[in-house]
Amino acid sequence: MQPLPIEKYDELLAKKCQKLTALLAPFKAPALTVFASPPQHFRMRAEFRLWHDYSSNRDGDLYHIMFDKTTKRRYRVDRFPIATQLINRMMATILPLLKEREVLGKKLFQIDYLSTLSDQIIVSLLYHKMLTEEWQTAARTLKVRLENQGFSVQIIGRAAKQKICLDQDFADEVLPVNGKNYVYRQVENSFTQPNAAVNCKMLEWAIDCTRGSQGDLLELYCGNGNFSIALAQNFRKVLATEIAKPSVAAAQFNIAANRVENVQIIRMSAEEFTQAMNGVRTFNRLKGVDLQAYECNTILVDPPRAGLDPDTVKLVRNYDRILYISCNPQTLCENLQTLSQTHRIERAALFDQFPYTDHMEAGVWLIRK
Repeated sequence: MQPLPIEKYDELLAKKCQKLTALLAPFKAPALTVFASPPQHFRMRAEFRLWHDYSSNRDGDLYHIMFDKTTKRRYRVDRFPIATQLINRMMATILPLLKEREVLGKKLFQIDYLSTLSDQIIVSLLYHKMLTEEWQTAARTLKVRLENQGFSVQIIGRAAKQKICLDQDFADEVLPVNGKNYVYRQVENSFTQPNAAVNCKMLEWAIDCTRGSQGDLLELYCGNGNFSIALAQNFRKVLATEIAKPSVAAAQFNIAANRVENVQIIRMSAEEFTQAMNGVRTFNRLKGVDLQAYECNTILVDPPRAGLDPDTVKLVRNYDRILYISCNPQTLCENLQTLSQTHRIERAALFDQFPYTDHMEAGVWLIRK
């Protein structure tokens, strides 16, 4: 693994600012507010293939690998400086323990790590074989040995149509936002914000944008309630939608854990909610939900890379204030072609979730003209 070009971080971030500024220029956006990332150890999760090398000795070696995007060649990874220090410590500690037990190391082809600022970590071991009771016994011993070395760890084994959690498949993150700690349950193999330090800045920016808001908030694509819970303080009520069952369950836990009483989660996709609001379809999931009790004049969207579909864009235009978080400024700008006809950009931000890459996370706060 090549060392990070830390000395070039400011230069690379400045180029992103120039690019995003140019993209937003046709929409008369104000100057960007820029939120930098820590220059290293910022990524909360990492995935590696495992390589079994028998060229040096009969017992063989086992190490993490990645593949070069250009040449497609594999290369060995012993340290991963973009990942948290917790992940790096676990990478170095777990491999010798896996090599000691054939039932743990054999047919192991991938390891996924999910870490938290609260110093919890999930390790998912992926295999080309069915996992037996012998594997479970060995994995429990592995967990105890890692705990004895100071790790707060969950071990999960995966094979074809098989998932074994030794205890649980989640970790509870604690994010400091404006001097307050928020608890967020993060479920293995579900979406979580990859850069916790920048996520905290995103939440603080969103809170600041919506401070003093009147009425209620509608949020589409709420995930585990990352934004809805932090923003609830600025609204009378929050109605949020999410389609993934694990994320909805995590969001419900997070609402209770943070003692937030004015947030309601509906398990629906943004497209389904749009159909319901437009009277195109009725949904049993909306039974018992009084949509008329909400006076939502602010909407928050944090869509996937494809952006908002045309029908949802039309729905979003109905709200006086729009908070749009985007992981793809290109599709953001495509949506702005329509949204800018009725709304102006009051504030714009760049969140450097992905240092040393071309990826940008953007935020715009739009007000009806």
